Amino acid sequence: MTGKTHIIGGLTASLAFAQITHYDPVILMVTGVAGAILPDICHGGSKIGRAMPVLSKIINTLFGHRTFTHSLLFLVIMAALMNAFVPNEAVIAGILVGMASHLVLDMATKNGIKLLFPLKITIRFPITATTGGAAESVVFAALSLFAVYFGYGVFLSYF
Repeated sequence: MTGKTHIIGGLTASLAFAQITHYDPVILMVTGVAGAILPDICHGGSKIGRAMPVLSKIINTLFGHRTFTHSLLFLVIMAALMNAFVPNEAVIAGILVGMASHLVLDMATKNGIKLLFPLKITIRFPITATTGGAAESVVFAALSLFAVYFGYGVFLSYF
């Protein structure tokens, strides 16, 4: 999936999560978007890879693309690190929800991900889309509609 689809996916997942938690939805949205682009640090052409080219190159050289940073192991390590160093639960939750949305979206691509890294098993859904293709545009549109739906539900509770 492209960066814009991951961003709307992280936003949508954060808004959905905000409906079932007591966390501040604005914090969840901002951190959810950040978490949604984080796994692509392993790809130099990604939004985060271009912002942090040296770190991106190191991670890509060590692991490649869609392996370690697209795994449950990475998700667990990030959760442990954030629990140790980030005092705000909403920030931690938002980043993890965004990261999880990224993994789910990339499992919907033809290349899939190494979800169980270090095992070399590729995980993908039975029905997949080509990154940047027409099917991804449909996914983006659907996620946009869900973001409006969940956003309406979350922010309606403020009025």
